[in-house]
Amino acid sequence: MKGMIILFKLVFFLKDYKKECLLGPIFKLFEAILELLLPTMMVYVINNGIAKHDLSYILQRGGYMLIMAVMGFSCALICQYFAAQASQGFGTALRNEVFKHIQSLSHKELDKFGTASLTNRLTNDINQLQLAVAMMIRLVVRTPFICIGAIAMSMILDFKLSLILLSAAPIFAIILYFIIKRSSKLYRTYQNKLDKIGSVLRENLAGIRVIRAFSNSKKEKKRFYTANDDLTSTSLKIGHVSALLNPLTSFVMNTVIILILWQGSFHINKGILGKGEIIAFSNYITQILLALIVISNLVIIFTKAYASAVRVTEVLSTESSLPISMTENMATALNKETANIIEMKNVSFRYNSSSDMAIANINLNIKPGETVGIIGSTGSGKSTFVNLLPRFYDSTEGSILVAGLDIKEWSIKSLRKKFGIVPQKALLFTGTIEENLRWGNAAATQKEIVAACKAAQADNFIDELPAGYKTMVERGGLNFSGGQKQRLTIARALITNPDILILDDSTSALDFATDAAVRNSIKKYYKETTTIIVSQRASSIKYADKILVFNDGEMVGYDTHLNLMDKCPVYKEICLSQLSSEEAYA
Repeated sequence: MKGMIILFKLVFFLKDYKKECLLGPIFKLFEAILELLLPTMMVYVINNGIAKHDLSYILQRGGYMLIMAVMGFSCALICQYFAAQASQGFGTALRNEVFKHIQSLSHKELDKFGTASLTNRLTNDINQLQLAVAMMIRLVVRTPFICIGAIAMSMILDFKLSLILLSAAPIFAIILYFIIKRSSKLYRTYQNKLDKIGSVLRENLAGIRVIRAFSNSKKEKKRFYTANDDLTSTSLKIGHVSALLNPLTSFVMNTVIILILWQGSFHINKGILGKGEIIAFSNYITQILLALIVISNLVIIFTKAYASAVRVTEVLSTESSLPISMTENMATALNKETANIIEMKNVSFRYNSSSDMAIANINLNIKPGETVGIIGSTGSGKSTFVNLLPRFYDSTEGSILVAGLDIKEWSIKSLRKKFGIVPQKALLFTGTIEENLRWGNAAATQKEIVAACKAAQADNFIDELPAGYKTMVERGGLNFSGGQKQRLTIARALITNPDILILDDSTSALDFATDAAVRNSIKKYYKETTTIIVSQRASSIKYADKILVFNDGEMVGYDTHLNLMDKCPVYKEICLSQLSSEEAYA
């Protein structure tokens, strides 16, 4: 029942290919009918033509058989065309929908699945489903019809001999049941292990420089070999089970053929069966044998497809943990001169139900245009704090207000338009520098792009490039240094002219002079923008209007630099570990 529900959900993606799904099997059915008639035609050729040495009769019937063969071949080609159209269209529609759905999921669900698993579900699993759709149109109707039709035709020729064929059906059913039961679990395990090896491979390729820097190639090779051997082991188990299907099918059917020929010889001696009939009977047995081998392969294909369908449906049925507001609340009536741009009321957050609170009991107000620095030890909750503001995650407790409105009442699109976010990891996309900068604002003018790059201190190195803003960015920005990538990502965020700019430790690769120049430019040219700077450097947040100090997920200070030096031991310890006493109290 569960399997039918899963398959029914995916059948929806064939709605635009009803014609192909209907006509394809019909043409394949015509081919099967013509194929079943050929052995019967051969009976007449042998009994009435060859036995009586009637050449004209043989040529006439042979011509009919040739026409039937050509018609069957044509029907098969038409079915193949419809099957290709439907399966490829199905795969495209499903892949688009899965990708679209993934984009709607929150970071919580994306963390749960993992990049490698989602990639495999979008590619390998959907490819397997495409193959299943093609086979369904081409063979699901034809193959059973051939089996049933061949048995029916053999019963017409000799009922007693056909009973031998029927007796083989339960044996074949037992074989199929055994294979399906054993292989279905193994296929699901195989897909999960494929996800694991994809994750290992992705980490190795992304971190190849680090691996080589620490001379850890042997260790990582061993890790990959272990995952690969594990996958191979499961694959071999599947192969061992699947490999039984064709030999067992052939053994059963060849045994049936021997029994039929042996018993048929007595019928011929008694005159019950003619020479033409026994040849036709043999042809029908051969057709049944070939059809059963096809069914064996279909069982393997559909078992794989079912495992893939479960994985794809799991993604589609996963709902975002962020309830989406159905209204477009823009809070346009808010007086920005007096209201808080950000408010947090008793906000706590944990990543999952079994973990401790990442941040706890946060209460604060941030005014429009303020610059707020955030500092604390590694793992103290700084990035978690800024990830809650644009609603990448929902707070476990408490409420967050942006521009006077609870973020859960904003539409996700409208809320995130208020933010310009520069993440910890500076990520650029393949394309030109200009294309990367337009990510936040596709309609940005060249003047706006240049202004944002000047503010981010990126204009100098861009102007030195031969192609300037048309310079191609390699995958992940590999042709730029860490500092250059950070400046480009800052410019990308500034082009949106955001109400709230979040710099999540995004100047760590910059020297102190460039870091200070970036901060000063943002303060000078983006006066109305509220800036939140997360940094490990005390010098980077020292001159902020307010500084938020985190320690083990708790807010232990929120004030100006000098006040925190007097009142907050954690902040004072951080500053004195990085700055001299004169610099710290300046």
